[in-house]
Amino acid sequence: MFSSILQPLVYLILSVSLGLGFFRLVQGPTLPDRVVALELIASLTVGLIVAYTFFSGQTAFLDVALVLALTAFLTAIAFARYLEKGGHRDD
Repeated sequence: MFSSILQPLVYLILSVSLGLGFFRLVQGPTLPDRVVALELIASLTVGLIVAYTFFSGQTAFLDVALVLALTAFLTAIAFARYLEKGGHRDD
């Protein structure tokens, strides 16, 4: 009962958040803003995968969520290091 009410609400909130993240990714205005938006999109995608796993009971997708989260973390670290070393900046 509780899950049937909560499930569409969780998916709706995560989907709206993904849409806003895509808007920020396209809108910019600077490269660091776009990277932060991409990190947000990756985190929300992990949230969608975890929510689907929780509501469906299929634990196989948790591995996918873990790999995506680790990859997103490593790309954020790599980008921060790139900017620290004097990489291209628009601001």
